[in-house]
Amino acid sequence: MGINLSTSSVDSFGGLYPRQPQPTTESPPVNRKLSQQAKTRLEQGDYLGAIDLLTCLIEADPTCADHYNNRGYAHFQDGEVEEAISDYSQAIQLNPTLDRAYNNRANAYARLGDLYAALLDYDQTLDLNPLKIQAWINRGITFRQLQIYELALDNLDFALRLGRLEGYIYAERGRTYHLMGDWNWAIADYQRAIDSFQNAPQLSGAEQRQYQRVLHWKDQLLKPLAE
Repeated sequence: MGINLSTSSVDSFGGLYPRQPQPTTESPPVNRKLSQQAKTRLEQGDYLGAIDLLTCLIEADPTCADHYNNRGYAHFQDGEVEEAISDYSQAIQLNPTLDRAYNNRANAYARLGDLYAALLDYDQTLDLNPLKIQAWINRGITFRQLQIYELALDNLDFALRLGRLEGYIYAERGRTYHLMGDWNWAIADYQRAIDSFQNAPQLSGAEQRQYQRVLHWKDQLLKPLAE
């Protein structure tokens, strides 16, 4: 199983907090301060604290889709998947073009095992933003979970052409080949992922976890061959 990327934005592979769109009017100083505090709480893993601060921001500005998306992310990270879906849905209702909210809701549906609902939201994400690399990766992982391996590979191949997150993508594509029984391609991609992570100047927490995951997958593949 892979790890779906949220846009809060792990995209964390992008940073642990969503980039806010440029506001048309400047936010009040107290809201800017609360937003920064919420960001810090998220980065520290204090999801309950972030939820409290984001709830204050929502009460101050209940029309801001980003606040709902960010609180949904905090709920998701805290294991409150239903609450996350509710917040993501509210964000989408307020701003139907907020592609990261669709990506995040798709991740939540996938966590619950509702893979076809997840695919619909990944499709919507990519309709809104065809270069959203996290959605290409996530949709590939979801196709793999459904054992639709060729579509999984198509999505991961396209993600690779976007030129970012290569370590993650090689790992997930290697896992796809592994589950297909194409072990030579799997080993090659696992090694590409390992090289990518080892050559990085510094790994984030999410990158460290993916690095350990691909080492495990490679060992899982090679161990029976050595016996």
